[in-house]
Amino acid sequence: MISVVIPVMNEESGIENNINTIIKNIPEDYEIVLVDDGSKDTTWEKIKEMSNKNKKIVGVRFSRNFGKEAALMAGLAHTRGDAVITMDSDLQHPPEAIPEMIEKWKEGYKVVEVRKNKRVKESIFYRMSAGLFYNILRKLSGLDMKNSTDYKLMDRAVVDKICEFKEGQLFFRGVVEWVGFEKCILNFDFKEREIGKSKFKFSSLFRLALNAITSFSSSLLYLTAFIGVIFFIAAIILGIQTIVNKCMGIALEGFTTIILLQLIIGSLVMFCLAIIGIYVGKIYEETKKRPQYIVSEVYGKD
Repeated sequence: MISVVIPVMNEESGIENNINTIIKNIPEDYEIVLVDDGSKDTTWEKIKEMSNKNKKIVGVRFSRNFGKEAALMAGLAHTRGDAVITMDSDLQHPPEAIPEMIEKWKEGYKVVEVRKNKRVKESIFYRMSAGLFYNILRKLSGLDMKNSTDYKLMDRAVVDKICEFKEGQLFFRGVVEWVGFEKCILNFDFKEREIGKSKFKFSSLFRLALNAITSFSSSLLYLTAFIGVIFFIAAIILGIQTIVNKCMGIALEGFTTIILLQLIIGSLVMFCLAIIGIYVGKIYEETKKRPQYIVSEVYGKD
């Protein structure tokens, strides 16, 4: 059986049509796990209606909005299939790729990921930001996830390992990459949303990127030490130059230089403290050991 995990939030206008389109592209016995990530509209009622019509549809409802990463993890925990597909509900992830994903899984691949050939109406700023993020992540963590997406098929063995993760702030794509296993990449053209608008804002994407980098690398902490060494060397050189000029009687009083040095050093100190603060904040969140999400209701599952 193939399980399909789909996070949804405020998707009342198109969820039924989109899910039916996805189901038509699944050539095997299946179950659909829809995770309602704190919708404020009638999405949950739509999910229950679909489950009443099709017993293979299961609804998992959060007590509030916990984010897409948490929704994906909750969906994995409620699946029973031999393989699990994670995808979006808006049909931007092409459902026609599902049969080929399943074929690659049957060939022996444990992870099959669908990546973008191209995606229309994607701004230059978004492309540059995404490229910069993936390059930084690759250099800091060694994980190459350029053009990576959440549209994946994972064998049950992979899903079970991922479900063992206890991180409160988890980056799903990075975790799948980190666990390894035999992987296959498929390239498809991604589409625009046919109904509604994306729920992701730039601030959310920025927080996700920051969480991803700090979750898989501590290199930024070493960067602060590197900056400190560079400025220590510069301070020694400047000190020697100042002493030499004083001894030669050519020392000049320069308030501008002093002020600039203070501003530069002060800014770097604040920058380094900010990096340390981010990691301390993550440690603080993890030590509280709160659950990653809270499920208020499950509908349609035995």
